[in-house]
Amino acid sequence: MDPLQDRNLSHSSFVFLGFPELSRHLRLLALPFSLSYGWVLLGNLLLVHVVRSLPSLHSPMHLLISALCLVDVLAVSAIIPRMLVGFFSEQDHISLAGCLLQMFVAHFLSSLESTLLLAMALDRYVAICRPLRYADVINPRAALKLCAFAVLRSCSIMLALVALAGSLTFCGSSVILHCYCDHMALVSLACGDTGRSNAMGLAVIGCFVGGDISLIFLSYVCILRAVLRTPHGDRWKAFHTCGTHLMVMMCFYLVGSVTFLSHNLHIPISTSGNTFMGLAYILLPATVNPVIYGVRTKEIRNGFYKVFNVKAKDNMAVKVTSIKVSPIVKEPG
Repeated sequence: MDPLQDRNLSHSSFVFLGFPELSRHLRLLALPFSLSYGWVLLGNLLLVHVVRSLPSLHSPMHLLISALCLVDVLAVSAIIPRMLVGFFSEQDHISLAGCLLQMFVAHFLSSLESTLLLAMALDRYVAICRPLRYADVINPRAALKLCAFAVLRSCSIMLALVALAGSLTFCGSSVILHCYCDHMALVSLACGDTGRSNAMGLAVIGCFVGGDISLIFLSYVCILRAVLRTPHGDRWKAFHTCGTHLMVMMCFYLVGSVTFLSHNLHIPISTSGNTFMGLAYILLPATVNPVIYGVRTKEIRNGFYKVFNVKAKDNMAVKVTSIKVSPIVKEPG
């Protein structure tokens, strides 16, 4: 038998325990998470449908918003359904292979979302600071290169992260103090040297949080300088557009940074609190994106009205054509 495989056979399965203080109320706790998941599916897929249905919304920025919504749906779907099933079962088991797979998918999609947020910031920078060059810089070829870069960067880094976690020896507790296979929640159960895994975790934070946030911040500093030189009407429109993006980025990076660093820096946070922040890191951006990009963005909001008005008229037309009108017969006077 392979020595590496033999080491990992110390624990072939694990048990999730994300809310130990609320273990008797997990079924009640499932209700708000179920409602949130339903809203994530409805809101994000509806927004994607509107962007897809209207050619006027096939601009790079709206396509990036659509891609962000799809990534949010996939990231939440990789975690929440299985977690809800676990809330209704006596013990929520997962195999080591299944745990590593979920870890890769969740962290890969989260890192992909970070790259999309960076791409949106760069798109706004070119649109506001270099408007005459926008069509040359932001084109289908550039978008394809950006997508390839995002997938390759996220895939390679997360594969290394998961491979290091999978090579550890898990001979201590088999209880993961989380509701999904978070990297540090699994690594903390290892009984060998976790120095390389911890270092890789910090490197991931530095790459996706430190690197992406720095570029995003630099982009918006340049945008702010350009906006302050524009007339008041255009200034408000630019502030409104950039403000929506910053709201999403603050939700995503702030919660994510606290969640990751709490393990590495040994910040004393309760298990339930840490689990809730880990879920909020995945769930919160996916929940607010349909509101921020649907309600607060004028073009997409008008797109909702247009799509539903067309459908409503079609339905009325079908109903009208299906009514049979009987001839009026006069009674003999």
